[in-house]
Amino acid sequence: MASRKSEVRRRTKETDVTLSLSLDGGGAGAISTGVGFLDHMLDLLARHGLLDLTVNAKGDTHVDAHHTVEDVGICLGQALKEALGDRKGIRRFGDCAVPMEDALAQVALDLGGRGALVFNVAFPTPKTGDFDVVLVEEFFRAVAGNSGMNLHVNVPYGKNSHHVAEAVFKSFARALDQAMQLDPRIKGVPSTKGVL
Repeated sequence: MASRKSEVRRRTKETDVTLSLSLDGGGAGAISTGVGFLDHMLDLLARHGLLDLTVNAKGDTHVDAHHTVEDVGICLGQALKEALGDRKGIRRFGDCAVPMEDALAQVALDLGGRGALVFNVAFPTPKTGDFDVVLVEEFFRAVAGNSGMNLHVNVPYGKNSHHVAEAVFKSFARALDQAMQLDPRIKGVPSTKGVL
């Protein structure tokens, strides 16, 4: 089996991001983005998605966290696309519902090569700590678009913005783990088109 690993670097006038990813890891995360809440969410993603993920990012956080969060999402999407390769033998689809105290998140995704995001999440407050929760959607839009993932995120209820975000990241992690798993019954790519 080919190694399903990748490394991505993105340097702009606003950010400098280096990210390495192994799809067949054990959940080890080494995350430093300068945005504490994002670090926490990416650590959850690595742990619950059984990804080995290393992220080092420096950005213009004196402005706000937007550029850093979006560019880390871009890099993660690019790394997923590279690590998945031709996508032969993967299950392709994944879905998971995860509760986090008062919140429930439901994620369904398709690694079929088409980037799209549907994000039905209402955060009860505009911030959790000093983190603008609107950036959660920006992060996942960047991941979906750059990986070729059709991603649907639904949160039917939740009273605490931190819990809502945490449920979303955990649910995404578990759905992604499911979709990227290799299935010996699948020959070639899982598509009637013969290509993803």
